[in-house]
Amino acid sequence: MSPNRTSVLAAFAKERCSAILRTDRREAVRPALEAVIAGGFRIVEVTLTTPDVYEHISALSERLDLLVGAGTVLSVEDAKEAMAAGARFLVSPVTDPQVLAFCRQHDLLSVPGTYTPTEMMAAHRAGADLVKLFPGPANGPDYVKACLGPMPFLKIFPTSGVTEQNVDAWLQAGAFGVGFVGTLFDPADLAAGRFDAIRERAARMIARVRACGPTK
Repeated sequence: MSPNRTSVLAAFAKERCSAILRTDRREAVRPALEAVIAGGFRIVEVTLTTPDVYEHISALSERLDLLVGAGTVLSVEDAKEAMAAGARFLVSPVTDPQVLAFCRQHDLLSVPGTYTPTEMMAAHRAGADLVKLFPGPANGPDYVKACLGPMPFLKIFPTSGVTEQNVDAWLQAGAFGVGFVGTLFDPADLAAGRFDAIRERAARMIARVRACGPTK
């Protein structure tokens, strides 16, 4: 049985981080994903701009120890294809009410992109489970803390500007969780096939997240 929205949200609350792969290097996709999984990530997002994305989502979704989602979901058609491939959560750089409604209808976790407090509140009222902070502002942790002051019920999930060095600041500021993108899947490592370096970086990132404790 596929996990439902409630159990997926619980997994995000427990893990507090996801690995987000965006690359155009076809040959690097699977070994890069396997590297971060070996490093300890249990929530993996593959963006729809990635070569053979639905094949990779389908293969990984069969593994009971993983939660696999699709990123860069920009339309209901994208959402349908991602769901058919086995994605259990859908992430977007923007907020599309139709995609949010689709997620609710099909019991998928939704993570729409927002930036301002107004956008976060609108997405929350439209049914978003998490609100993705994108792009990440330079003063990211302070920004998250400021937004949560008057709206502590928001589950803010930054996915850019998060690094191995600053992840604890984001989480301590109140972020529900974080997504690691290029700082995890370093483009130079992908180009050179240095998947051991990606695995080692993933393990360090996971350790930093674990040290911050569970979501409050």
